[in-house]
Amino acid sequence: MAITLVNPDGLPKVDIYRQVSVATGSKLVFIAGQVARDAEGGKIGEGDFAAQVEQCYLNLATALAEVGGSFDDVAKLTVYVVDWTPDKMALFAEGAARAAEKLGVTPTPPLTGIGVAALAEPDLLVEIEATAVIE
Repeated sequence: MAITLVNPDGLPKVDIYRQVSVATGSKLVFIAGQVARDAEGGKIGEGDFAAQVEQCYLNLATALAEVGGSFDDVAKLTVYVVDWTPDKMALFAEGAARAAEKLGVTPTPPLTGIGVAALAEPDLLVEIEATAVIE
């Protein structure tokens, strides 16, 4: 396994991600921000933040599989959320958990959440990009 996830003593323990990832693989993969669109570009979860998070994770899994990886290889996620408020955290966790159940994984790499004014299209509520390391 190319990625080891760690929650160091002295840092807060967060359920949905780990504070540190250690990469030892040889292929570095950067995945563009994924949004709530299906393979044909159709809108998924319009107005439903949790559904959009779920679709972002599913799209990331598709991209990872194409290059021989999985969520086990993800070293870092960056999450962009339109009009972020703390009450959206539970919905984010819900969407991520639904995707994890469908994929049979526990995606907990370090992540950075960034509140933004808007994304590329007005119906998009969240965009997630990933960096992975594959052996």
